[in-house]
Amino acid sequence: MTQVLDATTTRLDKKIARLAQEYRPLAVQILKEAIRIPADHLDEDPKCGLSGHELPRLEYFRRTIVETGAVDGPDDVWLDPFGNLVWVVQDATDGIPAVEKKVVMFDGHTDTVNALRSRWHEAIGGGIDPYFGWIDDSKVDREFLSKELGHLPPENEWEYLVWGRGAADQLAGVVSQIVATKIMRECRAEGALRGVIIRSYGTVSEEDNDGGSPMYLLREEYPKSGADKIPDVVIITEGTGCAQLGPVGLYRGQRGRMQIEVEVTGKSCHGSMPWEGRNPLEYGAAMIVEASQSLNFAKDEFLGSGTRTASWATLATPSDCAVPERFTFRFDRRLTAGEDPDRALEQVRSMATVAKAIADGLRVDVRAPLYTDPTWRGYRLNNAQIYPGWVTPEDHPVVPAAVDAFRRVTSRDPRVARWIFSTDGVGFPTKSFTPPSSKRWVRDGAYMYPPMLGIGPGIEQNTHKIGECVDSREFPPVVAFLARFPSRFAAE
Repeated sequence: MTQVLDATTTRLDKKIARLAQEYRPLAVQILKEAIRIPADHLDEDPKCGLSGHELPRLEYFRRTIVETGAVDGPDDVWLDPFGNLVWVVQDATDGIPAVEKKVVMFDGHTDTVNALRSRWHEAIGGGIDPYFGWIDDSKVDREFLSKELGHLPPENEWEYLVWGRGAADQLAGVVSQIVATKIMRECRAEGALRGVIIRSYGTVSEEDNDGGSPMYLLREEYPKSGADKIPDVVIITEGTGCAQLGPVGLYRGQRGRMQIEVEVTGKSCHGSMPWEGRNPLEYGAAMIVEASQSLNFAKDEFLGSGTRTASWATLATPSDCAVPERFTFRFDRRLTAGEDPDRALEQVRSMATVAKAIADGLRVDVRAPLYTDPTWRGYRLNNAQIYPGWVTPEDHPVVPAAVDAFRRVTSRDPRVARWIFSTDGVGFPTKSFTPPSSKRWVRDGAYMYPPMLGIGPGIEQNTHKIGECVDSREFPPVVAFLARFPSRFAAE
């Protein structure tokens, strides 16, 4: 393989690979500041950095994109009506009309889950902060970190790690997009931007509402857009590392997911006379237990099995010495290929414990809830919390082009696989929008979606955890791929 690569590797391949290595310290610097940013704003906004509260981080990224030369000028980066950060790069001198160029979309979300700062200090010993990273070597509980995280390199290599909330999910991916667009501009003369338009997004509210930003684009922008704004391919920069199989895979699919909300309404009464009421908490608890033991899930050879877990609950009760009035809980249901959201709802409705509750006089409502929270811009999608899975077929032209681009800048074969968790990709499957046929979107049953691929720094099993971190040595292959793939794809 190496001999073949040596024969076909171009000047552009080598320059991109070199710059991706040289700019690793820059990527680390940008990432550390992106992680730290919320610390400046927690007094006035304790949720800074979370879904719906991304603005300070977005403003930092916007300034950085301009100052580092990742765009031609300030007019090439903006915040859209949904709240996303958008920047566009192309070569206006390549002689190719915009409508004939391939549109390559980069997608990385800028929000994080809750930092749980006090828990970091308690569990780790006070030596690592979710915003300031590694701060005191003498106060780090290394044994806890080794047990908590899915993967850590040997301790003598921890100098490469960047610690903090969002390090692995997905701030390092957004940083990779910034550095890659900078490199493409610097390699314009060698053809890095020939025949392509890069539309790079730092999306918002993904942690709370996966795929909300693509849903917005499909609803508001693509129906009014020309071919120069509709993607021919989407590259999602969510982390593609696996604790067992290694870092930086090249992913081409993921399961879908949905929220299944079960509302059990009973009859409240004084806790000393429970026979006077109907306890929705006890009936609902039985439903949760039954679901954990009896629900069957489809299996797919590539995507894996469907799953479910009880993920959230709330209780309406007069006091802690009363039979509650209402118990509402949710299942996080992952849908593999062949599983239907309506069927998943029906599985829960048909459980024996649901039937018993209804027979005993309680009301049970099983539904997919709506996501109604606004983005920081105030935009409400009000979408059902159903997020379809997707698979880019192995024989779609984007896949061999991506494999070749990866080989060219890393001199090794990529691990082509799929995510376990969810990404913005679930927002693209649509029944209502039909792109130009030239875009070669994937048709999957009743849905259509652009061919999508994933590559990003970060180990999936390290996300959302106390002690979250990313190995900065993952930046160069990711950045190099992002900078090389677009022109390689355009040459297909």
